[in-house]
Amino acid sequence: MPPPKRPRYVLSLSLSLSLSLAHSQNYRQSSSSFGRTDFHAECEAAINEQINVEYNVSYVYHAMYTYFARDNVGLTNIAEFFKKESAEERHHAELLMEYQIKRGGAVKLETILPPHTEFDHAEKGDALYAFELALSLEKLNFQKLRQLHEVAEKHGDSQMCDFIEGSLLADQMESVYEVAEKVAQLRRVGKGLGVYVFDQELGGAAA
Repeated sequence: MPPPKRPRYVLSLSLSLSLSLAHSQNYRQSSSSFGRTDFHAECEAAINEQINVEYNVSYVYHAMYTYFARDNVGLTNIAEFFKKESAEERHHAELLMEYQIKRGGAVKLETILPPHTEFDHAEKGDALYAFELALSLEKLNFQKLRQLHEVAEKHGDSQMCDFIEGSLLADQMESVYEVAEKVAQLRRVGKGLGVYVFDQELGGAAA
């Protein structure tokens, strides 16, 4: 079976981030920090863009959590999985903000796109549809982190490269693998009872 196409939300997020980055192409240094040393304004702008990525993904996962926690959906372990993932993405945003501040940059928060709140799909069902969307978001996040690393490399910022590799990229690679594995499992079990069993297994794995 071919890999899923990028959902419309992911394409909208990519476009929004591209426009946000284009708007800041002048890369003006935005602070007069006392401790700022060899921290290029383009690196500062790229970190702010990545903070926005992390918050957008976290927002989508929080919407997924509230959907699967509904009493007429009742897939509580899937709900808890997305709640945990939402918190993890916010943690990554906070790591980036702390790093930005320590390097003497200024954090600039952008608008967050409103996520979907309904995830049922006539063909795939809600669980597979949600996990395929999650996989697209995790892959987009991985690509954006690699682009952030490339900006740091471009300006010879080895310390920033080390931070991205050690604190973000390795975790993101694991997240892509974990969600891809769940997409594969859900494609095997189909809809209905199979999804209920998947949810119960997910709860057992988390225990």
